[in-house]
Amino acid sequence: MTDDAERQALLAIGVITVASGATQAVAPGTLLGALNVENTDATRQLFGTVGMFMVVVGGLLTAATRRPGAGRDVVFWTSLQKLGAAGAVALGVRRAVFAPRALLVAGFDFLSGLIALDYWRRLGRP
Repeated sequence: MTDDAERQALLAIGVITVASGATQAVAPGTLLGALNVENTDATRQLFGTVGMFMVVVGGLLTAATRRPGAGRDVVFWTSLQKLGAAGAVALGVRRAVFAPRALLVAGFDFLSGLIALDYWRRLGRP
């Protein structure tokens, strides 16, 4: 994948992260139901809070990738967030907290993290 193609992919990933995080923050109960997760005041609050952080991280990634070569540190930390989220969701599925369909989210985050990590590596070379 070329530098520009990776940057464009990360820009799209940032936008998708903002949109999905906003949905999660505004309507956590709906998404909890789709994942077969207990839908309580506490789980809705926590899920909504995670959604708010997704909006922030996705917004940072979007801003950092709008200009070629910009935001190397943001791309690095976003890659770690995406890889960590993939692991956390996969662990939630393994522990039967989330329905297996949540692995689609984990897969998206894992692939996003790998793309971000590779783009970060490319930004560091002369």
